[in-house]
Amino acid sequence: MPSPSAPIRVGVPPPYVTSHGARVARLHMYDWIVLVLLVVVDGLLNKIEPFHRFVGSDMMIDLRYPMKENTVPFWAVPIYGIIGPMIIITGIYFKRRNVYDLHHAILGLLFSMAITAVLTDAIKDGVGRPRPDFFWRCFPDGVPAYDNFTTGVLCHGKASDIKEGHKSFPSGHTSLSFAGLGFLSWYLAGKIKVFDQRGHVAKLCILLLPLLSAALVAVSRVDDYRHHWQDVCTGGILGLVVTSLCYLQFFPLPCDESGVWPHAYIRHVHNLEGGHTSVTHGDGVPKLGSEHFV
Repeated sequence: MPSPSAPIRVGVPPPYVTSHGARVARLHMYDWIVLVLLVVVDGLLNKIEPFHRFVGSDMMIDLRYPMKENTVPFWAVPIYGIIGPMIIITGIYFKRRNVYDLHHAILGLLFSMAITAVLTDAIKDGVGRPRPDFFWRCFPDGVPAYDNFTTGVLCHGKASDIKEGHKSFPSGHTSLSFAGLGFLSWYLAGKIKVFDQRGHVAKLCILLLPLLSAALVAVSRVDDYRHHWQDVCTGGILGLVVTSLCYLQFFPLPCDESGVWPHAYIRHVHNLEGGHTSVTHGDGVPKLGSEHFV
């Protein structure tokens, strides 16, 4: 008599872009609208003139550093902060085929960058702190001119250079780098289960690599004399706080049993199975609280 075959579990069909993409995007239509508005607001913040903080002759001692080219040009920030993480997120979609993960990761990443950009530029415009190379922006010929009564600077440099010279605090390169690459670190921490308590330090190194890259960008801003050290420290904290809030809005903590997938996918499985989802399988896919067999 042949032995009975092993039971086969009926799993939840994976949510593809073709089957669930339109529905997921429609549910977050207002989020995408708000995202576009944030981009518009940030564009306006870059157009307005920042506060021109008083700079006197005796304050120029710390503002005479030479003007240098950017080690990391600003056009490179969206490449490594947005496009790079999106390529990794998309690659994981092609492996796992989960549109909830793809959509929420990209939306969370873009919100991290947009919110960080708006906060950074708003603070820049409001504070108006001069950059370390402000002297050469103000007096490109090296001949200083000061008001005889207030000793305030009488700049005769390019208007665009002077405008940017009042945008030192906080560092935009740094805040955006930590926002984009920080989100990637959160995302990878969940996907490779860094905090699974198995002691694989190699996973921790993968998690720290994006943060190290962001830190090197921050260091380059000081080395290029574009920012004071307080600017990059504040920018790094700002980017990390915003990206952490955005990630946790869409995903559980990486140390959670269901930390691999976004909250929405857990609810999706929960609803399909009548509210009986519980812990996850070894690959992080939610399993059923009450088993179904055929």
